[in-house]
Amino acid sequence: MAKKEQKQPSSNNQQPSPNPSQDLFQGTPSQGAPYMAPGAPMPAGPPGMPPMPQLTKEQEKKLKEIKEKLDKFQKRVLEKFDKYVMGIALLPPQKPKEGEKFDKDKISVLVLVDDSDSQKMSKGELKQKLFTIIDGIAQELDKNIFPEVLILSEVWQNCYDQKYEILQLISMSAPVLDKGMLSAIKIAEIHKTMVLRKFEKYIVSYVLAGSLIQGRATKTSDIDVWIVIDDTDVKRMTRAELKDKLRAIIIGMGIEAGEMTGIRNKLNIQIYILTDFWDSLKEANPIIFTLLRDGVPFYDRGIFMPWKQLLRMGKIKPSTEAIDMFMASGEQMINRVKNELKNIGMEDIYYAMLTPSQAALMLHGLPPPAPRETAELMKEIFVKKEKLLEEKFVDMLTRIIQVRKDIEHGIKKDLTGKELDDLLDAADKYLKRINRLFTQIEKIKEEKEMVQIYENVVTIIRDVLRMEGVERILDEEVVKLFENELISQGKIPAKFLRTLNEIIKAKKDYDENKLTKPEVEKVKRESSSFIKFLVEYMQRKRGRELERAKIRVKHGERYGEVLLLGDTAFIIHDIDKEEKEISKAKINPDGSLGTTQKTTLEEMEKYLAKVDIPPKVFIKEKVFENLRDLFGKDVEVLVNY
Repeated sequence: MAKKEQKQPSSNNQQPSPNPSQDLFQGTPSQGAPYMAPGAPMPAGPPGMPPMPQLTKEQEKKLKEIKEKLDKFQKRVLEKFDKYVMGIALLPPQKPKEGEKFDKDKISVLVLVDDSDSQKMSKGELKQKLFTIIDGIAQELDKNIFPEVLILSEVWQNCYDQKYEILQLISMSAPVLDKGMLSAIKIAEIHKTMVLRKFEKYIVSYVLAGSLIQGRATKTSDIDVWIVIDDTDVKRMTRAELKDKLRAIIIGMGIEAGEMTGIRNKLNIQIYILTDFWDSLKEANPIIFTLLRDGVPFYDRGIFMPWKQLLRMGKIKPSTEAIDMFMASGEQMINRVKNELKNIGMEDIYYAMLTPSQAALMLHGLPPPAPRETAELMKEIFVKKEKLLEEKFVDMLTRIIQVRKDIEHGIKKDLTGKELDDLLDAADKYLKRINRLFTQIEKIKEEKEMVQIYENVVTIIRDVLRMEGVERILDEEVVKLFENELISQGKIPAKFLRTLNEIIKAKKDYDENKLTKPEVEKVKRESSSFIKFLVEYMQRKRGRELERAKIRVKHGERYGEVLLLGDTAFIIHDIDKEEKEISKAKINPDGSLGTTQKTTLEEMEKYLAKVDIPPKVFIKEKVFENLRDLFGKDVEVLVNY
């Protein structure tokens, strides 16, 4: 078992340094060093941390000088090694060695170099040569710039040897130039630290993998990390529950690490439990083999590296069963392709044509038809009756329905690529034509809707005029009577006369086949408020008439009503009760009420809708005797309530 890693604080826990360069370790690394403009306030630290202190003018001046120096240094280094430099970062002030004095003017700079193409010299020789040249550039610019050159293979080797100090150093640096690797190391290291603080006893390995390690990364590449969780000693929950529980928290930590660092590249976190990882290894899962081959452990309890070495030595080999399974998968995939071709023809194209056809019939006003009836209905309604659709398009639908049926019943075994292309071409043409059919149907529906609006408005106006005492109304007299009986007398606002004229004009344009879509939209928009006003006018007038036919009484603590409507009276025994008790009785010639019988609110409302309420209602003496019978001897009649 490898020596247990000591928890190291991330950059977010560093205390402010007397060196102003320390204050650079904030911001968005992928976009370069976040130098502060003079006079600008310092940003807040990570969640839970106090905000960074405000810089003094002297510190601002110092930072500006450092920025200018590093910009020149970066430019010179890139002129020489642009292809190989992966990143340049300002390092935090280092604690002086014993006996040395702290140098407040020292600027430590990390230069990370990709050495994957180096073949002509050893890694040590390459690093020494790079350092000599880069140090010379630094000395020419400023003797206070101290570069530290790192080659990428050295970083990875440190990780293989469980020497993670270099990762912690990078995580605390402030990138001046970053082609993606510094950001990846920074966010992965901070995320790893968060995970270990919370779940160290469960974490077997934390591994950086993917395109970054394989040398295919870009500035926008995802940062792939793999975490293996030890589930061999789980007792209080199932292995799946452990994985799901830790996975949710660990992914949440990944989001938090991104917010803390300002790194926008997606941290793609894969979680494996140890038993599943082992099973995948035995089954020769190519993903696991690739992870072992290329992955770099940022933390390992002595599991990952031994497996990695065994793979390098050729000791981890696929089993016979795994080889047979991989061999058989080729034929399975070919069969799956054939089945997918059939499914596309049988299902996807079928429904792509059938469903819009059903929608067209529904838009026309029919209930959704069964699939087997759809083609026939399309022909009957749109081809023969409405003459909106050409028959050849219905034939296309009939064909795809038949192909699907033949495949489903086993009559047709396979579907070739050419047949699929033909079906796709037919489906494309069919759908384009159905889209035009929708436009045609909508135009017809709009015109019919406009006619319906005209008929509704004229009918309501007739009802309103009838309530005003005008019984006989011809179509050509509607506007004149509406103006004379309602508008001129101030009962209806004048604006509705304009609305009525527009509706009548639209009806005339419809009859002459000149109706336009904007005209329909305007009529629909303005007629809504017109109809609403007329309905409310009738309701108010009807309510006033109804009040004249109503007797309100009080009996005890309750209130009741008697409605005298022609030859029938309706009695509500308690108007405040939610479930109202309602009776009705015939009104005798002498004014008395006949035998009462129970009725319902619905029946009373239907009667009210059809009965004509007389302009004057007289109450005869006999009714008062009935009131005592209905409501008791203490009944009181309310006057002018």
